[in-house]
Amino acid sequence: MSESSTSYSARHLSVLEGLEAVRKRPGMYIGSTDQRGLMHCVWEIVDNAVDEALEGHGTSIDVVVHADGSVEVRDTGRGVPVDVEPASGLTGVELVYTKLHAGGKFGGGSYGAAGGLHGVGASVVNALSVRMDVEVDRGGSTYAMSFHRGVPGVFDDGGKAPTPDAPFTEFTEASGLRVVGKVRRGVSGTRVRYWADPQIFPRPTEYDASALRARLRQTSFLVPGLTLTLADERPAEEAARAERRPSSDPEATQLAGVRNVTVGAGDLFDTSGDDGVETFLAKGGTCDFVDFLATDASVTDTFHLTGQGTYSETVQQLDKRSGHLRPVEVERTCQVDVALRWGIGYDTLERSFVNIIATPMGGTHLTGFEQAVTKVLRKQIETNARALKVTARDARIEKDDILAGLTAVVTVRVPEPQFEGQTKEVLGTAPVRQIVAKVVETELAALLTSSKRDLKTQSRALQEKIVGEMRARVSARMHKELTRRKTALETSTLPAKLADCRSDDVTSSELFIVEGDSALGTAKNARNSEFQALLPIRGKILNVQKASQADMLRNVECSAIIQVVGAGSGRTFDLDAARYGKVILMTDADVDGAHIRTLLLTLFFRYMRPMIEAGRVYAAVPPLHRIEVSAQGRRKKEIVYTYSDDELVRTLRTLEKQGRSFKEPQRYKGLGEMDAHQLAETTMEPEHRTLRRITLGDEAELLAAEAVFELLMGQSVEPRRDFIIEGAHDIDRERIDA
Repeated sequence: MSESSTSYSARHLSVLEGLEAVRKRPGMYIGSTDQRGLMHCVWEIVDNAVDEALEGHGTSIDVVVHADGSVEVRDTGRGVPVDVEPASGLTGVELVYTKLHAGGKFGGGSYGAAGGLHGVGASVVNALSVRMDVEVDRGGSTYAMSFHRGVPGVFDDGGKAPTPDAPFTEFTEASGLRVVGKVRRGVSGTRVRYWADPQIFPRPTEYDASALRARLRQTSFLVPGLTLTLADERPAEEAARAERRPSSDPEATQLAGVRNVTVGAGDLFDTSGDDGVETFLAKGGTCDFVDFLATDASVTDTFHLTGQGTYSETVQQLDKRSGHLRPVEVERTCQVDVALRWGIGYDTLERSFVNIIATPMGGTHLTGFEQAVTKVLRKQIETNARALKVTARDARIEKDDILAGLTAVVTVRVPEPQFEGQTKEVLGTAPVRQIVAKVVETELAALLTSSKRDLKTQSRALQEKIVGEMRARVSARMHKELTRRKTALETSTLPAKLADCRSDDVTSSELFIVEGDSALGTAKNARNSEFQALLPIRGKILNVQKASQADMLRNVECSAIIQVVGAGSGRTFDLDAARYGKVILMTDADVDGAHIRTLLLTLFFRYMRPMIEAGRVYAAVPPLHRIEVSAQGRRKKEIVYTYSDDELVRTLRTLEKQGRSFKEPQRYKGLGEMDAHQLAETTMEPEHRTLRRITLGDEAELLAAEAVFELLMGQSVEPRRDFIIEGAHDIDRERIDA
């Protein structure tokens, strides 16, 4: 037996008192000590202020990141109690900020549904701060108290700006609040400023600017009418670095991506003033939140579903007579607020909240929501199976089919909810699932079965979209075997009109989508069959921006392209399964060719977007003219190709100045008019050709591309007509791709 095991005794045990446990194991309370944990401290203080607003006390919250790296949160709530709590003999301020599991959110009637539950948030932030200053406006006076790593005392700033390096004197016998000023009667609120402790956090001043902005914007949606401001007073260089750093909040990137916007008739005020202070104020609630999050064109309006339900729960309550906890059965009320809409895309974006606290890992409320949505829409599709042409041979509608293209915000208000851990990422209160499911099922079914013409149209479009998603999923599974090359010994179910290449090296292989059979014949003789494949299409394919996914899959040309690319479509698209390294759109150099190319790009943008994002989609650039220049002296006969009318004029003028003679220029009306060797040397041979790569760029450019495709190819005719009329007088021939 080792000496360590025999010498282990009670003297080796330790008891951590008060906030010592927080400093010893901070990860238990804030998740980590990196930037994520640093931001969690901010959320704890902000959420305390928001809880006051939820109860109807206070209409504004200000968050300031000071130049020295400290953070200050100001609210106009009731203010932390300043009187003495009888049992402990401490003032309310000292009790809240120094004692774990102390607060007004344990069912005492001060808060109905709050984000703070455990009574540890403020005290944990205090314990992990090298300095914290608290000021409370209450009863006509301003009270103040300071703390050093959780210990109350006084900093001697010497009349200068507060700093954590100032001399600190700890209270020894008794601590108390200082009265530092007066306020008008009726004015109340709390101001908390703290400096994160460098002994705990490796980078105690690197607050995530994007996450701060996103969280305040999010809160403005969840608490309509609450004004939130953010002021970042850090030096410009440091603030810029903070903006460039990857966000600690994976959801912050999208939420922080849009600024200076106005939604609705004054419902959302989201702007940055001349002084750099950003203001967030929303009045439309979760509906505006969904409209803000959604980036694709809509299939349905934004539906607002609300309701409530009750459930019984046994809780432990403090018996004032005995001073002990005893079990009591109480009735809880769960309020449900859900906003959702479906768009033409196939990504699902769900945000869930409990008492304005985000639950990124979901929980019982999100489970109930998805269960109800799936149940309602399955029933609707079964009822309308004949009209939707759904037969018994079709696959069962799955949850993923229904959630494709959905943007939803699910919020519930629950007294004393049960979370998994202090970081509150998952809701565990079991009865909430059934309540949310019942509310969503009742409200959504009423909307989808409404006799109103507009709602009936939206319901039908939504059901067609879901059926299309189901068929796309089944089709992708059926085509999975086609993702590998077929050898000569295997049978191929690829379209018969595909002239495939011999190589199975995806990195070097190219697929040319060719306009018309006449061009196909020339291209077959012009291509290098080792790595260049050809797929002809007949005329103009379906405009998939207008059509449903089911119509797209039924279209012969669209389905053939998807089948040949071999990577599926929509949300099932797998870029690694694509059979070709490049897809090249080779159409005639005229207006019709440009239109066909636009239709093809719409197909790729809607259903095979990862190919464009990866830079694997190109447009060929065939010439418009061929000039045969005669031999002259030592100069041999040469062939010159031009790609626009202006280039032709400039080239002819240059030849005339040089005294060169040439035959009448030949104009190509289409690819089929070119000889094979001409098509090869101008458009297909990698050594000589010119290709235009189709790209999307960053997120802002992606949103712009979405808007352009919807404008030019979407259902609404009026915006397109206005666009054409407005631009007719400013047309620039150089911008016409023909």
